[in-house]
Amino acid sequence: MDDEPLWYVAYGSNLFRERFGCYLSGGRPGGGARRYPGCRDPRSARAEAAVTLPGGIYFALTSLTWGGGMAFYDPELPGRAAARAYLLSRRQFSDVISQEMRRAPGTDHDLSEVIGTGRQRLGPGRYETVLKVGERAGHPMVTFTAPAPHGPAELNAPTAPYLTMLGNGLREAHGWTAERAASYLCARPGATGAWHPGTVIPLLTSWNLDDVR
Repeated sequence: MDDEPLWYVAYGSNLFRERFGCYLSGGRPGGGARRYPGCRDPRSARAEAAVTLPGGIYFALTSLTWGGGMAFYDPELPGRAAARAYLLSRRQFSDVISQEMRRAPGTDHDLSEVIGTGRQRLGPGRYETVLKVGERAGHPMVTFTAPAPHGPAELNAPTAPYLTMLGNGLREAHGWTAERAASYLCARPGATGAWHPGTVIPLLTSWNLDDVR
């Protein structure tokens, strides 16, 4: 079962392939304050796909890596969330979520509950609730998010480095223009009113995506 593939669906900074590579092979993403140990199996994803999910993302709490609000997925929000699916082994996914939970990689998490019921709590923390969000090519699609829907008191605007990573991930995965990516991000709860497309677009156009493809 450890090598059985599943799709990890990223909707935050892991939209950007280079940043997600830090979870697989280790390293510190540009603009981030944390170095990741990487997976026991550091190989790249077997496949990738640009996808959308029912619901939306919001920015809340405070990231220890980026400062400012973190992206979380809420399937009950209106609209659709833009995401990127990476086909990983279950062992790789276990190591990815362990790093997201700020634990050392090396634990093979039993994911039978989320595969069977659609939801599983691995712990009480920020990204310790796993959701099944569909299937693709015969393999389950899973992501992780906060344990409960967002509340207004928790909302917090993201920082410029974080928005840069998300926005360029959207451009890279979905082929969006900087304008479309900026408009999408600025309309998310937590970013609305704090960020405007005119201030986010320069963050995204300062990167040459051809250099990282």
